[in-house]
Amino acid sequence: MDISVIIVSYNTADLTLRCIASVRSSTGEKEIFVVDNASTDGSAAAVRKKFPEVPLIENPQNLGFGAANNRALKICRGRYVVFLNPDTVVRPDALSRAVSYMDAHPDIGLAGARILNPDGSPQESISWRYPGEKFAKDETKGLPGKIACVLGAFMIARRPLIDELGGFDEDFFLYGEDEDLAWRVREKGFSIGYIEEAEVFHWGGRSEAQTPPPEVFAKKLLAEYLFYAKHYRPQTVARIKRSQRRKAIYRLITLGLTAPFSRDRFAHENKTRRYRLMLDMARP
Repeated sequence: MDISVIIVSYNTADLTLRCIASVRSSTGEKEIFVVDNASTDGSAAAVRKKFPEVPLIENPQNLGFGAANNRALKICRGRYVVFLNPDTVVRPDALSRAVSYMDAHPDIGLAGARILNPDGSPQESISWRYPGEKFAKDETKGLPGKIACVLGAFMIARRPLIDELGGFDEDFFLYGEDEDLAWRVREKGFSIGYIEEAEVFHWGGRSEAQTPPPEVFAKKLLAEYLFYAKHYRPQTVARIKRSQRRKAIYRLITLGLTAPFSRDRFAHENKTRRYRLMLDMARP
């Protein structure tokens, strides 16, 4: 078995069905697993009805992205594992091209695909730096390769390596788990790769579509601080906090001054809430 594809769904029924269909029609030897995080939109029932042959794991509650993937990892048989978001559609040759790339590059432990918007325009698929990395030169200087991480919408990794790492760190509920996994892959001596020939369409953010923007920002900020605490020295985290405090104070002052002239009060209030949260998180 070349590839085990894991799709974690959460209230994305129609998108998940389309994603599964694209994987099933793609070239290459593969198996597919769907893990549903207690969706309330009938996602699990829809998958069971349309694709009864696809193994379905139904979590009794939302365990988060990493923990849900880990449940399927335990029963994967592929040489490689692909973590695939439900709001994606893979090109017919994307998986086979990904396998060929990994076979040809034994130094790569984890790689991403070329991610496209629904209209075919490219999304940012590579991160060259980790959050707060400009303050963490000592911590990152020994990591192999130039790519920090790839967009988590599509990630292919060597399954024995991921098994050795224990899968995703389940302390990351949503956001940051892809950066953390990429860091730990590099700590094992592997580099992060980018497969430009493998193309994947990505709709993006659908599982969080009903979440207010400040709450999404809060989740991302909490994930950043978890990443800092796990991988950076305390003095580095302190420098990051000082920088974020200065930024938050400056932005709150300017937002306060411009409030009477704002044409979009809702957007202005969202920005204010975000920087207040940043200031609270960055306190010593």
